[in-house]
Amino acid sequence: QVQLVESGGGLVQAGGSLRLSCGASGRTNRSYYMGWFRQAPGKEREFVAAILWTGTSTSYADSVKDRFTISRDTAKTTVYLQMNSLKPEDTAVYYCAARVSTTYSASYSAYDYWGQGTQVTVSS
Repeated sequence: QVQLVESGGGLVQAGGSLRLSCGASGRTNRSYYMGWFRQAPGKEREFVAAILWTGTSTSYADSVKDRFTISRDTAKTTVYLQMNSLKPEDTAVYYCAARVSTTYSASYSAYDYWGQGTQVTVSS
């Protein structure tokens, strides 16, 4: 079992920045892909970014590429999502997820563990 807890969400103006954190506990190890997803009201959950726990591979959705950066601190078993140049369309609940595999996937159904989510609101 893996427990994930997100933090760092909030209200920010367009053009601003936020850093989300995802603390992982339990059976964390290097064979995990860690992902961030988001879900806006009335929309499906969508992939944002993912990182192999070793840090050797990262992937991003086109909509956030060059604005968001995913990283991890293995000593703190924490995954981060640095979000810059935020836009109103980035408003959503952001979820951290863990996939028990070293194979990349952008599908939310491929992830095995989920956090409770943290709200990000970007005002125009």
